[in-house]
Amino acid sequence: MKTKNLDTQNFIPYEIEIIYKRPLYNSTKLISNAEDAQKIIREFIDSHKIDLKEFFLVMLLTNSNRVLGISQVAVGSSKGVITNIKEIFQLVLKSNATAIIVAHNHPSGKLSISESDRKQTKRLKEIAEIMEVTVLDHIIITSESYTSFVNEGEL
Repeated sequence: MKTKNLDTQNFIPYEIEIIYKRPLYNSTKLISNAEDAQKIIREFIDSHKIDLKEFFLVMLLTNSNRVLGISQVAVGSSKGVITNIKEIFQLVLKSNATAIIVAHNHPSGKLSISESDRKQTKRLKEIAEIMEVTVLDHIIITSESYTSFVNEGEL
């Protein structure tokens, strides 16, 4: 996709071009279930801070559920985290992802899904559907365990 931008003062056209090269298929990890996803999230998240403050992450996936990448999109306090949904979808577009798994931790150790978690996931799913992206799961982790929206029948 090419877009032309015109500098009206100097009349110099600037071209913006998107170039994408996917990772080699066999070099990417396959996600078959929430257990697979939480293992990769644990490799990524700082285990020394998981009980200190909340982190919000997005895992970017191919159509065959292969991991393209994972990114920490927000850091909060011990009471919560505010996520920027726009940033999540910027990453989706940059990576050409067709599916995502979002995750955050609960420093308290409590694995229950809050009403705020439900609302945020619903909003993410609505936007994702417009963009033809699938939200596969929302995982909450603690230093001891995890819970999955899919496993709990919430997604």
